[in-house]
Amino acid sequence: MKKIKKFAKNLFSANRVKMLAMMLLCGTAVTFAQNAAGDYTAGTNALSTVTEEIAKYVPYVVKLCYAIAGVVAVVGAISVYIAMNNEEQDVKKKIMMVVGACIFLVAAAQALPLFFGL
Repeated sequence: MKKIKKFAKNLFSANRVKMLAMMLLCGTAVTFAQNAAGDYTAGTNALSTVTEEIAKYVPYVVKLCYAIAGVVAVVGAISVYIAMNNEEQDVKKKIMMVVGACIFLVAAAQALPLFFGL
């Protein structure tokens, strides 16, 4: 019985009760501070503005994807050429990895404008 009494005393010490009361008070204050009127025009206007601003960068990102695909192709071709000259065994694997990376980058560049509806 003494152990249970001591456990309960430590569990409900003054610091823990104060902290619990503070969290409950702050949590309910934040809940009541939210706008319950149903006027969401500010949020929708902000989201449409952000969408328009992001859409301005899409052509640059598409060109960047094409440039990265070109660099990957050149570096991959050099890597495959060196592997072929050294008579390594996994040349086909390297070729497939380079081609796959280039196809992915080109497909991503093509799909990006479709994602934003341009």
